[in-house]
Amino acid sequence: MKLKYGVEELEFDFNRLPAAEILEPNEQEGLKKPLDRVSERLKNPLGTKPLVELAKQKEPEQVVIVVNDVSRPTPYQDLLPPLLAELEEAGVTKNEITFVIATGIHDPNTAEENEEIFGKWLAQGYQFVSHNPDQDLVDLGKLSSGNQLKVNRKAIEADLLITIGVIAPHYFAGFSGGRKSILPGIAGRDSIQFNHAKMVQLIGNLPPVEENPVNLEMIEAARKAEVDFILNVVTNSKKEIVEVVAGDLEQAWYTGVETSAQMYQVPISQKADLTLVSAGGYPKDINVYQAQKALDNANAATKAGGTVILVAECKDGLGEEIFAEWINDSQAPEDNIDRIKERFVLGGHKAFAISKVVLDKEFLLISGLSQELSEALFAKKVGAIDEALTYVEEKYGADYQTVIMPQGGLTVPVIR
Repeated sequence: MKLKYGVEELEFDFNRLPAAEILEPNEQEGLKKPLDRVSERLKNPLGTKPLVELAKQKEPEQVVIVVNDVSRPTPYQDLLPPLLAELEEAGVTKNEITFVIATGIHDPNTAEENEEIFGKWLAQGYQFVSHNPDQDLVDLGKLSSGNQLKVNRKAIEADLLITIGVIAPHYFAGFSGGRKSILPGIAGRDSIQFNHAKMVQLIGNLPPVEENPVNLEMIEAARKAEVDFILNVVTNSKKEIVEVVAGDLEQAWYTGVETSAQMYQVPISQKADLTLVSAGGYPKDINVYQAQKALDNANAATKAGGTVILVAECKDGLGEEIFAEWINDSQAPEDNIDRIKERFVLGGHKAFAISKVVLDKEFLLISGLSQELSEALFAKKVGAIDEALTYVEEKYGADYQTVIMPQGGLTVPVIR
């Protein structure tokens, strides 16, 4: 059997694992004609007028399209041509369109990354701006939660605001996409931090998405930012589009969530002694910051006292400066847990999430990270899957239960 690791795959002997259950998304086939489906959804959206009508009615001089950053694979080759064609039909010119990249607190995209993600013709033909969570923000006042909402100025000053996203499981917001393009995507650092602080109580015990306080605050923020239209997709592990939703911020997004949940919330009969999980290859394992999502899902499939083996290349290291500081400053998992309860800090929240897992699980890591850095993550560094399995066999003997998760970032185990 093979598991994805960066742009490559690691092979191991599946027969070494007793009582192994492979946990994968309930994959749907990709659409045969995704461009046609996108065009149809733009013309027949949920809860709003068709995009052409909306654009003609608003007669915008400034259109902002919020798009994902490099860490979130999005099929722009199918989404943007029909979207731009609809805007052109409505009389919107190329010079009136700005793409704002929803980096949240991540690093800005490079020009090379923009060409890779969006294609040269788009990256060089349109204005692309990476969001900065510390500059050029508009204060939209307080949300009902008390969160002081600040959002990217270009987006707020736009006459027509469109967001593009992918709807997939998220370890504390429930699902990505939709409202998440605004908060955290193009919000101020303090606004993001206030919202994400709720994860401390939610991780490991997520309520239904309709009741999730993180999600509800995100929706309120996106409403306050006056998002006019969303275009979101659900994709399979091959990055093929299986469903397209467009229109109203909530109605369209919740419709997409239903499809995503059917695919990615996977039942298991019981928790296992060992979970062997791949983050899903590049870019899901570009760094530890991203690969952590797979670790969190694996945690849900593993008994207390059990073992998690994470396969994630992490070629860009830890992936975020504050996260790295927390990891390097902590001597024990409890340090990060105590610290986040005293004061929530973005970046530190990932250190907290990893620390919560290793409190009652043994963590083995197969990655490109050094021995020293692996140990700073409270992980045992191993060089290959077979080496990890030898260690597990010595630990448990011949009788233990295993769950294998080839798409760890996309598979949410649910106990039957």
